[in-house]
Amino acid sequence: MRALAIETSGRVGSVAVVEAGRVLEEAEFAHGLKHAAGIVPIIDQLLRARGWRPCDLGALYVSVGPGSFTGLRIGITLCKTLAFATGAKIVAVPTIEVLARNAPAEARRVIVVLDAKREQIFTAQLARLDETGGWSVGEAAHLDSLTAMLARSPRPVHLLGEGIPYHHQFIPADDPGVVVTPEALWRARASVVAELGEAMLARGGTTDPFLLAPLYIRRPEAEEKFEARH
Repeated sequence: MRALAIETSGRVGSVAVVEAGRVLEEAEFAHGLKHAAGIVPIIDQLLRARGWRPCDLGALYVSVGPGSFTGLRIGITLCKTLAFATGAKIVAVPTIEVLARNAPAEARRVIVVLDAKREQIFTAQLARLDETGGWSVGEAAHLDSLTAMLARSPRPVHLLGEGIPYHHQFIPADDPGVVVTPEALWRARASVVAELGEAMLARGGTTDPFLLAPLYIRRPEAEEKFEARH
């Protein structure tokens, strides 16, 4: 089966084309995700390079958050539009599980750190199941502080996610059990969305396009400010 994976939760987006469970190519938005219209030509190029048409896609794997509010809206809207137009099945892939797959081999527990402003983070805690790379979710995606997450976490624990630079002051310098992963591991990738999406699809984990929605955790800041003013 031919499929497309979409990852727009972070500062750099990516898409990947998949056939028979294998990622054929992954393309990034090199200067960050600025506008929804910028994704369509990239997808068109990837499909045309293989002689595919949109209607040839049997599945769409999309990273649903938490993450950038704007990025998630763009990715979800694109995915829904493609599903309505082509009839492809949608698989909603949790971004925290995509990020956990970036953890180094020695990591046994990770905390995802995504900036939510106001000294808060979108976060989750996961523990490695086995050497094959599987993870179990100890704390599902939610809004918290890094201080509170670290206080509850056993050691050692690895931190990963694009929010780390914004919350570095809350990482104890004198605790060797808290390991900050390299920056190259902080970003979710469409190729991993594809890998997890394939496994979820095999288990029947599809989502109705009418019900597909981003995992925001909380309302966008603009909505909160509007409500406060009124």
